[in-house]
Parts: sequence; C-alpha cells; structure tokens
Amino acid sequence: MNKSELVEAIAKLTSQTKADTERSLDAFIDVISKNIKKKEGVKLVGFGTFSVSNRKARIGRNPQTGEEIQIPARKVPVFRPGKDLKDNVK
Repeated sequence: MNKSELVEAIAKLTSQTKADTERSLDAFIDVISKNIKKKEGVKLVGFGTFSVSNRKARIGRNPQTGEEIQIPARKVPVFRPGKDLKDNVK
C-alpha cells in the first residue's frame, strides 16, 4: 500500500475528505520525524515505538573490489512493533 492508497482507506473509514486525511497523515509523519530528531521518540501503546538507534562503526567490504572499508557510526530511525500489532500479524 502506498501513501495515496493509505489516504484513501483512512478517508473511507473516517468519512473525511482525502485532502483533510492527507493533511492529517502529513502532520502525523511530521510530528514523528521531529520527535525522532529530538531523540524523544513516539510511543503508541499496542501499536509500536518510533525511536533512534545508534549503529556502531564497523568494517565492510567493497563488493566490486573486495577491499575493506571503514563504515562510520551513525544514527538510524527504528520502529519496534507493539504486542497488539505482533498479535494481529500472527
């Protein structure tokens, strides 16, 4: 499902216009992005947690030459599903 299909599905469930639904979805994504950037994260009980994780520096390989390269440490966004979401997938 892509963003436009998600907007359409939510609009049908909530009886809102697609434009209003898209603005709400954009605001939701914006709030999560800003909180992750501030390292606060977002916890939605039962659904999951959006947060930031630190990846350690490591040694990798250039697939073309086989040469070892140093991959620097970095921060990455992470989503950890909640119990209810996991149970719904089973």
